[in-house]
Amino acid sequence: MTAKTEKITVIESSGNVFSDLGCKNPEELKVKAKIAVAINSIVKHRNITQAEAAEVLGVSQPQVSNLKRGNLKHFSVERLFDLLNALDRDIEIRIKKKSSRVQREACVAVVAA
Repeated sequence: MTAKTEKITVIESSGNVFSDLGCKNPEELKVKAKIAVAINSIVKHRNITQAEAAEVLGVSQPQVSNLKRGNLKHFSVERLFDLLNALDRDIEIRIKKKSSRVQREACVAVVAA
């Protein structure tokens, strides 16, 4: 039996999957996704149910479910910041000059500590 081979075209990622997929506002979507990952990690670490998380966050359980599933279209970045604050997290925004050594446009990055 002869194996059939197909040529697969591989395209290098830009570093932002939302940009690669042609989504509108890819930088915002990436920031929201990273914040949601941080929120979900904190909730998981606390070992609480979605209903308990909803009470802590001041949202409904279905909203916690949406957050967990990455359905973030009804969450603004500011609202996600509020949820982090409700989880006793400080938010620090740092503005810096883009490195001249980097061959890309300036961007927004989220770093969870």
